[in-house]
Amino acid sequence: MRSIVVTSGKGGVGKTTLVALLGKELARQGKRVVVVDLDFGLNNLDMLFRAEHRVFYDLSDVIEGRCRLKQALLTDETQPNLLLLPSKKAYLSQAITGQKIRAVMHQLKPYADFVLVDSPAGMDLGFHRAMQTADEAIVVVTPSPLAVRDADKVLAMMRSYGMQSARLVVNRVRGELVADGEMLPPESLSKLLKARLLGAVGEEECLLLSKKPSPTLKRR
Repeated sequence: MRSIVVTSGKGGVGKTTLVALLGKELARQGKRVVVVDLDFGLNNLDMLFRAEHRVFYDLSDVIEGRCRLKQALLTDETQPNLLLLPSKKAYLSQAITGQKIRAVMHQLKPYADFVLVDSPAGMDLGFHRAMQTADEAIVVVTPSPLAVRDADKVLAMMRSYGMQSARLVVNRVRGELVADGEMLPPESLSKLLKARLLGAVGEEECLLLSKKPSPTLKRR
């Protein structure tokens, strides 16, 4: 089982949407996938999966023993091998630690080839908890100076955790601005941030684009 945290330095860059799309694409290819929402209180994954009406238990219930893991997992209505572990409640308890969340991740092994963790944006408590749950990371960034600066800080913090496998997805790329030299191309952002480029998403696109499409996220 591969556990991958998807994060960003700045909110609103498309991180949660990427988790949903990547999870659906991996499931479409026959992989068993669990997407985990770690954005307590500001969660949106259940809405993207149109499952908000089906959420009864969430991750905090599993951690604190109010339900079994299987009771909290929701099956996607279009992909039976895609599961969602939601965090619907605005839960701020210090009792939910990174170690306890990672223990739940280990319980997901019978259900998943891939676990995709949707981390809160920024570098507060939620980010630090998320960093303890996964072995690999994807950082989502847009070409705006603020987003790039925040992504640089996030990548530096990841390296302090010893996470070496952190790759970059550049969102909202506008080809005409790149061609006119008004926007840095994804490859230049990759070099600037010293992170391997996984792919880029156009401003008007809804699919992950890459020179070397890697939906199965092969190790490099």
